[in-house]
Amino acid sequence: MSGPAIINIINFIRAVEPRCQVDLVEPVAKQLQLVRKHGLPATWLLQYDALIDKRFTDLLPLKDKRHEIGIWFEVVQPLVEDAGLVWRGRYPWDWHCDVGFSIGYTPKEREKLVDVCMERFRRHYGHYPRCVGSWFMDAHLLGYLSDRYHIVAACNCRDQWGTDGYTLWGGYYSQAYYPSRLNAYMPAQNAKQQIPVPVFRMLGSDPIYQYDYSLGENGQGVVTLEPVYQKEGGGGDPKWVRWFFDVNSFAPSLAFSYAQVGQENSFSWPAMAKGLTDQVEYLSTLKKDKRVRIETMADSGAWFRSSFPVTPATSVTALTDWRKRGRKSVWYNSHAYRVNLYWDGPRFRIRDIHCFDESYAERYLTDSCSTPSCTYDVPPLVDGFRWSDAKAMAGLYLEDDRGNELKTDGNPPVVVESGSVLTVRCQLTDGSTLTIHCEPEQLAIQCAHSGWRLRVRHAAGAVLPFAGVDGNTLWCLYAGHSYAVTCSRGLVGLESGVPVFAPESGVITLMMKQDDLPQKKGDV
Repeated sequence: MSGPAIINIINFIRAVEPRCQVDLVEPVAKQLQLVRKHGLPATWLLQYDALIDKRFTDLLPLKDKRHEIGIWFEVVQPLVEDAGLVWRGRYPWDWHCDVGFSIGYTPKEREKLVDVCMERFRRHYGHYPRCVGSWFMDAHLLGYLSDRYHIVAACNCRDQWGTDGYTLWGGYYSQAYYPSRLNAYMPAQNAKQQIPVPVFRMLGSDPIYQYDYSLGENGQGVVTLEPVYQKEGGGGDPKWVRWFFDVNSFAPSLAFSYAQVGQENSFSWPAMAKGLTDQVEYLSTLKKDKRVRIETMADSGAWFRSSFPVTPATSVTALTDWRKRGRKSVWYNSHAYRVNLYWDGPRFRIRDIHCFDESYAERYLTDSCSTPSCTYDVPPLVDGFRWSDAKAMAGLYLEDDRGNELKTDGNPPVVVESGSVLTVRCQLTDGSTLTIHCEPEQLAIQCAHSGWRLRVRHAAGAVLPFAGVDGNTLWCLYAGHSYAVTCSRGLVGLESGVPVFAPESGVITLMMKQDDLPQKKGDV
C-alpha cells in the first residue's frame, strides 16, 4: 500500500573551498558524466560563487530536460557585496552560521540577498529557479522564495545534533513536509499556516544507528547515504547501501518513500567516486526494474503539491539490522508529531516523540544569529538522544505494575499500512500482544498484559520539559513555549518528575495535535 519510492540525485556546487586544497570542477564534470552514462535525471544546485563562475555554468546542461539547475543558498562574499552589504566572513565562503547562512542577516537583508541571487540566475538562464536548497533556511527566507519567486521545492539537512556546529533536531524525520510560516523546521498543522513548498530531507540517515551515534560526544558522527562515508556503514559501503534502499524504499512507508543521492563538490572526486558510482549504477538497475522513480527535485515538489494539501503521514521501516545485532526501528511522521519505535533484541522502547506545534517560532524568524553555531528544534515529549548517557538509554518504556521492564519475544514486529495509519504489533515474553497504532493526530498503545503502564526513563541530569498535569493533560514547557499532550483514553500522572501513563481497558491514546488542546495555552 506504500506510495512511490522517489529518488532525487542532487549535487550542490561551491566555487571556493577554504578548508582544503581541492579541485572543485572535477567532481561536477564526473558527476555529470556518470548520470548521463545511465540516462538519469539530476538536480544541480549552484551556490552564488559558482553561479557567477563560467567554469561551472558552461559545464552544466542547459537544454537537456532530464536535468534541472537551481540554487544552493549559502551566503558568500560576492553575493553579500553585490547586495550592497558588508562581508564579515573569515574567507570568501565562511561556514559559520552568523556569516554563511541567511539567519546571520536581518529579514530585509535576507530578501536583498535572495533578489540578487535570483536576478543573476534569471539573467543567465532566462527564468527563475524552481528549487532551492541549503543545510537550513529560515521561515522568512523560505516564505519569501515561495511568495515572490514561486519555487516549487526546497531541501534541507537531515536531523543532527551539533555536527559542524549545526543542530537540527526533532523535525519531520524523512521524506518531505510543508513548513510553518513561523518555523521552517516545523511542519504546519493547517494549510493556512503553511508555506506551500515541500521541504525534502537530504542525505539519507540510517534509521537504526544515526539517531544514537556519538552519544555523549560533542556532535554526532555520520551514518548516511553520502558516498564519502563508509567506516561504520554509509553511502560508501555497497552492502549498507543495498540494505538502506531495501528498508527505506521497499518497506512500509505510507504516502511515499524518499532518498537524496549525491555529494557536494567540496569532498573531491577521488573521495566520492567509488561510492557514488556504485550508488548510481545500482539505482539505474532499480529504475529499469521500475522499483524506484528517479526525477528532479522540482518534479518531486510539483507531484507533492498536487498530491497533498497538508503534510502527509509517512514512515521508515527497518526490521532487519545490517550489523546483525537484533536492532529494529520504525519511524512515523505526520503533520502533528513524529515517533520512533525501537527494539534492541527483546528490549523495546519508544525512543523518540517530538510534538509539531506550528506556533513554536524558530529562533531566527525576526532576529539574526550572532554565533558560529545554530539550533533548529522541535518541542520534545521523549528525546532518547538528549536524555541519555552511556549508562541510561532514555525513552518511554513498557513496565508492569511493579516498575519492571516488560520485554518482547525478540521476533520482528508486524507492520501494517492502512491509509495514513501505521499499525505495529509485537509479542511480549508472556505471549500477550503489544499493538501501536500511529495515526496522523494521535498515538494509541494497546496491550493485553495485566497491570502494564508506560514510564519515561532518562539519564541523571537530563533537562526535562514536564511542567505539570491538569486532569488527563500533561503540560510541558520547552524554550519558554507551552505545549501539551492529552490522554483521550487512559490516565497520566507525574512520579518523581516524569510522566507515567496508565491504560484504560488496556489502551492508552495520546492526542498529539496542539490546536485540539482542552484549554487555551498559557503560562504553566
